Amino acid sequence: MTENTLTSRVYLDNSASTKLAAEVLEAMLPYFSEQFGNASSIHRFGQQAKAAMDNARQQVADLIGAQANEIIFLSGGTEADNLAIRGITSNYQGKGNHIITSQFEHPAVRNTCAALEKEGWRVTYLPIYRNGLVRIEDVKAAISDETLLITIMHANNEVGTLQPIAEIGELVKEIRNQRKNIFFHTDAVQSVGKIVVNVKDLGVDLLSLSGHKIHGPKGIGALYLRKGVRISSQITGGRHERDRRAGTENVPAIVGLGCAAKLAEHHLAEEMEKISHLRDYFETEVSKLVPEIKFNGETSSRLPNISNISFSYIEGEALLIALDLKGVAVSTGSACSSGSTEPSPVLVAMGLSKELVRGSIRFSLSRYTTKEEIDYVLSILPEAVTRLRRVSPLYRQAMSTKQ
Repeated sequence: MTENTLTSRVYLDNSASTKLAAEVLEAMLPYFSEQFGNASSIHRFGQQAKAAMDNARQQVADLIGAQANEIIFLSGGTEADNLAIRGITSNYQGKGNHIITSQFEHPAVRNTCAALEKEGWRVTYLPIYRNGLVRIEDVKAAISDETLLITIMHANNEVGTLQPIAEIGELVKEIRNQRKNIFFHTDAVQSVGKIVVNVKDLGVDLLSLSGHKIHGPKGIGALYLRKGVRISSQITGGRHERDRRAGTENVPAIVGLGCAAKLAEHHLAEEMEKISHLRDYFETEVSKLVPEIKFNGETSSRLPNISNISFSYIEGEALLIALDLKGVAVSTGSACSSGSTEPSPVLVAMGLSKELVRGSIRFSLSRYTTKEEIDYVLSILPEAVTRLRRVSPLYRQAMSTKQ
């Protein structure tokens, strides 16, 4: 692929959102037209919609090793995180007043915990180290008799590092043998559909996932709620989703999420291998072509599709624009923080210098990414970096110092 033959944009921002799979769109279409019933209605139209929802619920459950009745459909990952955290703290209020989370959670978790802190909850924000990982010993040290909820993301959305969720799950299980009211939630929006995720192996009580991260539609997600764990609904209304989330269900989107989950489950092994190979090839070639870069996060424990690179002496946003003008879409961090002038809280929490934080770019691949597209990015990236460095005062100063 060359710039002259480029007929479509190269999309490497799949951590923000993925392309809707053709199979998913096909599965959804009937529920916009002839199968339009309300799943709460008892007539045939309604029961057709309910049957489609039940099928999708099972498909999502199968993807994460859960039971169908443990899946709650919601509007997306943000609502799933909110319902998990606020649902537990509301239902078990008085059983504890302490939440443990990390310094580099997604805003849906971080801001919810901050809001609860203003309401009187005590929140511990665990440190993240240079490798982008939480340490199990820090989790142990933070737990007190008042700890009600631990919420740690499974995979970070900016650097892709995988947290020790199974180890934390074992720790929570041990504590639960001594006292009943302690719960463990993980935001798995980035990991579900990218790697094997099994709620039983992880030992979590609640898990959040989202449709548009796995080639499903936007505006739909799910919360896994382990059987026996109770939450307080945060939306009042009808008795939908077994009294856990009021509101008429978005049947087309739910069907789409189910189809996306089924596709992810069936093709997971081959896609993990293909995508990780492409990412490794990209990183190897970038390290040869572009000097003075840093790969961010632990490389041995991460998602197969994310590569976060800091380019010294340049602004990440300037490089993003330069690549966009050449037909390549990337990002400087979480899409949910777009428009913010603040540096990435994830990279800041990892202890990177301001310069490296500001010069970081996230490249995120998907099942649709091709080697031809990666080669095209490799063909334009070095020149873009060189051009931006030529006009950088920091770069000129560094070069004069070396001379």
